[in-house]
Amino acid sequence: MPQKKLLALLLVPLLVACSDQRAAFEFGSPEHSLTLIRVQNFFWEKTAGYSIVAAHLPECQRRHDMGVGAADSKVEVYAPGNDAWILRQGKRMFVVETRTCEGFARLEAEPEGGMGPPQGTFQLREGTLIFVAAAKSEAPAESLAPVVPAAK
Repeated sequence: MPQKKLLALLLVPLLVACSDQRAAFEFGSPEHSLTLIRVQNFFWEKTAGYSIVAAHLPECQRRHDMGVGAADSKVEVYAPGNDAWILRQGKRMFVVETRTCEGFARLEAEPEGGMGPPQGTFQLREGTLIFVAAAKSEAPAESLAPVVPAAK
């Protein structure tokens, strides 16, 4: 009997090894967002399952499966416009929209019109999934020039 208890105690860490993490990118308000969900069954696995939740509450909310990717991969977010968002995870790319939350597709190549401005990246930091916003682009150099009053 004591051996069964010891075995049960040794197996407990394996049962709690599952990692289910979420991070949100909110634009405008918490009701309009993209939330990345990352599920890794065991800490030693090199892959994880990913899905994205598109939300524009109260109008819509929907979860889309992105499939399996590297456990430590980053997911970059771009905004081409019209409530569409491009997600790039390594070589894989997806488009998702938050107008109806229904649209979701894998992209085979970068769109002809470009990816749009970068919004940020979902990434692991010290084992925690977070969203890191992209740095705001700086104003063009000519707009930073000092204004010199005209000579009279």
